[in-house]
Amino acid sequence: MANIEHGENRFFIETEGEKLAEITYVHSGDKQITVDHTYVSEKLRGQKIGNQLVEKVVEFARQENLKIVPECSFVVREFEKNKEYQDIVAK
Repeated sequence: MANIEHGENRFFIETEGEKLAEITYVHSGDKQITVDHTYVSEKLRGQKIGNQLVEKVVEFARQENLKIVPECSFVVREFEKNKEYQDIVAK
């Protein structure tokens, strides 16, 4: 798994100040977050980095007892493909 860091409202990979990948979220209520953006640079494409970013935000939401509103199209597709994420989706 890549070295993914957690910053303010995002999980990301940076090298020497260059943003290589990130997934961002905003708090959208007391017990939920909206995942609104995913980015993976050309340098990291094809390495399942986007999937790893989704895993990190899901892990974070579960630890914090939050539900996720998937707004980003990539996250929507990942949630549809992976039934193990259904418990974390905001209804």
